[in-house]
Amino acid sequence: MANHKSAIKRIRQTKSRNLRNRYYSKTMRNAVRNLRKMTDRAEATAAYNKVSSMLDKLGRKNVISKNKANNLKSKLALYINKLEQA
Repeated sequence: MANHKSAIKRIRQTKSRNLRNRYYSKTMRNAVRNLRKMTDRAEATAAYNKVSSMLDKLGRKNVISKNKANNLKSKLALYINKLEQA
């Protein structure tokens, strides 16, 4: 068990950050999954803009690495470009 006030506070902070990061990670995974299910190009493009900004934000805040965010955005862009015009 922690012996200092600062260590106790750090434990509290870590718990809350962990919960927040888990929530955002799960939300991001669901958004990417839903985007990959889309078949309409216009709808997918609109969703891509939102997902892309979400990935950038999570990359900046180190919830996921910047490289992973860029890789996901690249794969999603390739997927959208392969969709046929509706």
